[in-house]
Amino acid sequence: MTAGDTAGAGTAALREALAAEHAAVWGYGTVGAALPPEARAGAVAAELAHRGLRDVLVALLEDRDAEPVPAEAGYRLPFPVLSPVDAAALAVVLEEGVAEAWAVVLDRADQGTVRRLAVDALGGTETRAVAWRAAAGQTPVTRALPGLSPT
Repeated sequence: MTAGDTAGAGTAALREALAAEHAAVWGYGTVGAALPPEARAGAVAAELAHRGLRDVLVALLEDRDAEPVPAEAGYRLPFPVLSPVDAAALAVVLEEGVAEAWAVVLDRADQGTVRRLAVDALGGTETRAVAWRAAAGQTPVTRALPGLSPT
């Protein structure tokens, strides 16, 4: 693979991560809406974290003269969110989806700063996912390798 191919693959991975971050930001609106007011702090914090990562990705792509992926007007939910447990399960799906995208960024990163960003993002997704898995009653609550299929 040439340097140009590596840079192209890295940029494509950043665009996919941006698309996943857009979906997470949108999805956390649904998560928060299904939680009682006293339980929304985690959803708010997660949404803010994903907004921050989204903004960093936009800047990285613009620095590469690559067009950032725009957010969609809406996203299809994987299941109805009718309770706080459903909301926590949706948050798990959001975090795991973002983690998958960041794992690809880590694999294809062509710069040390991007690799560091991907590692930090993966750590953040797993930290948030652990809390949401516990709230959703899922076991195990941790994943040894966030972003990679457990099978």
